[in-house]
Amino acid sequence: MNAGTYEKGRATIATRKDVAKMAGVSEATVSRVFSEQDAVKEHTKQKVLAAAKSLNYYPNVMAKNFAKRKSGNIGVILPYLPKVKLFSVYYFSEILNGIGEAIEKEGYDMLLLFQRVGQPYDYKKYFLSHKIDAAIILGAKDSPEERDSLRELRDADFPFCLVNQHFDGEQFCEIDAEHVAGSYAAVTHLIEQGCQNIAFLNGPLAYSNSLDRLKGYQKALQDHGLSGQEQAVFYGQYSLTSGYKVADDLLSGQLYDGIAVANDRMAIGLMQRMKELGIKPGADIAVVGYDDSDASAMCDPALSSVHVPFFEMGKRSVQRLVNQLAAPHMKLFQEKLETRLLIRESSQRNQVK
Repeated sequence: MNAGTYEKGRATIATRKDVAKMAGVSEATVSRVFSEQDAVKEHTKQKVLAAAKSLNYYPNVMAKNFAKRKSGNIGVILPYLPKVKLFSVYYFSEILNGIGEAIEKEGYDMLLLFQRVGQPYDYKKYFLSHKIDAAIILGAKDSPEERDSLRELRDADFPFCLVNQHFDGEQFCEIDAEHVAGSYAAVTHLIEQGCQNIAFLNGPLAYSNSLDRLKGYQKALQDHGLSGQEQAVFYGQYSLTSGYKVADDLLSGQLYDGIAVANDRMAIGLMQRMKELGIKPGADIAVVGYDDSDASAMCDPALSSVHVPFFEMGKRSVQRLVNQLAAPHMKLFQEKLETRLLIRESSQRNQVK
């Protein structure tokens, strides 16, 4: 009975032995065909493939990859944040969607791996245990432990790629975005709207994109003769709650006419608190967010934001790593994708009533 048919309510599963018997060859020959070895005559190979198709036989992929010392997996290493619904966060969901699409197209599987807070950084263990063939690392923080673990991967020639993160003074494979330029464009837009006293709400400086956005803010002020405001920098945690909480400090005392925010989630939390305090975003204080998340165009007022191509960054990371797997001695790659400012109501002063 062929696989895929049923006997007494149970499906039969064809084995390598069944294929060998139908094709009139040995089981070893079947193994050689499916391990893509060249030492099989074309006529014999076709007989084996025809028998396998007739029986709906699928080789044991795990066993096949084990023989090749390959897993068939590209690992995606994520920070484990117990209080954060990680997959609902726009940044992570967009990058993961891009990674997933590209991995499927390239014929690999995606293995999610979580780095817990306080857990030793030991990325090489995933390679040494043959769990993954390459790694994409998201949410990396600049710490001595993280740098050491990444250096170990690089020095051992394990293929890996950082997404949306870089480390000054290090040579790691990276897919990043032009965050300095994106932040510069946001602050310049506020200045062009007539803002003269501009605050910046940033994320933690352990992330390189936070540092880059801070540089863009400072450069825009300097280029437009407003560099004395560089001290007007506040910090949140890239969450709605942190944007909401920092609003009281940001809005007390010093009166700002423009606020650049390092991501949309903090900007939306900030605007919510502004409205509770009787301050109209856009009408009273111009606000620009960052990331161009789904929520940015749907909040009230619609949030001006810097678009970051997270989906494309995820795709590019896979494509670059697959090329490295095919040619292990390929050189280091470091790529930055363009950002662009999208202007909506929240930053157009006196346009929102």
